[in-house]
Amino acid sequence: MAAERVHTTAHHVDVAAPAGVIYDLIADATRWPWYLPHSVHVEQLDFDGRSERLRMWATAGGQVRSWTSHRRLSPRGRRITFRRESPDAFAKSLLGTWIVEEVDARRSRLTLLYDVVVEDGGPAGAARAEETVDCGSRRELDSLSRIAERWSRLDELTLVFEESVRVRGGAELVYDFLYRVADWPERIPHVSRLDVTEVEPGVQVMSRDTTTADGSTHTTESVRVCFPHAGRIVHKQTVTPALLTAHTGEWSVVPDESGVTVTALHSVVLREENIEAVLGPGATVADARRHVRESLGRDSLATLELAKRHAGAVVRML
Repeated sequence: MAAERVHTTAHHVDVAAPAGVIYDLIADATRWPWYLPHSVHVEQLDFDGRSERLRMWATAGGQVRSWTSHRRLSPRGRRITFRRESPDAFAKSLLGTWIVEEVDARRSRLTLLYDVVVEDGGPAGAARAEETVDCGSRRELDSLSRIAERWSRLDELTLVFEESVRVRGGAELVYDFLYRVADWPERIPHVSRLDVTEVEPGVQVMSRDTTTADGSTHTTESVRVCFPHAGRIVHKQTVTPALLTAHTGEWSVVPDESGVTVTALHSVVLREENIEAVLGPGATVADARRHVRESLGRDSLATLELAKRHAGAVVRML
């Protein structure tokens, strides 16, 4: 039996934001993919007001990893404790605590504590495991502090919208069109290239080139998590266009008695410092919101209409 060792980590960061703002960012883990670069998707499995159970997907070391986490929320004390189930190949258990302390009305200290039990595997293996945890902790703190310090503008920089179409056909046909992204360059005109790898059943990593309305091309990379029985595909761009800090979304296929509703949901966070470089001198946040809404909405609606046409064509052939 391999030996085990306990690694304890404590990291702190001072943040120019109210303590309540920081606590709320940490407490709503379903929005972490908006704010934490490594976080891909978070599903809340159970919640009773204080305790919750989450399924989480994230990137680490060039891989997509998933785990279940139990959390206990203490809003009055601004503390959140968590315990991960099977958090990683190297870790036997992982416990931690987020602590938010008020310095004054506009400044706070954020602390992240970790206790990790790792299989020793020699000094080199244990050191790599401990370094992975330490680096991940620092990245989480840095990302949360940056977004928290923009709290007064966060609503303006965040945009959530959706497009939907109705389809007279089977939900399975529509879902199959959305799932088989390797076929999109042949089926969707604005997708000029797409490479996809299914790293495990239902988890896809893809890189694609998209042709915009002005004829230019931009490259993005994404992770998609597929839930075929629920008719859902969630996705997050891990390499975004210059105008966006974050872009997450979801394709959903919902059948009813008369057909199927297919929806493309998008959540984006604008990269304010790049607005003028992308849209031209004098461009504002309002201009960026309008540009993103129009371009993403147009592409999504085009994809939805093609999925609808595909499903209809297959039905007519049967």
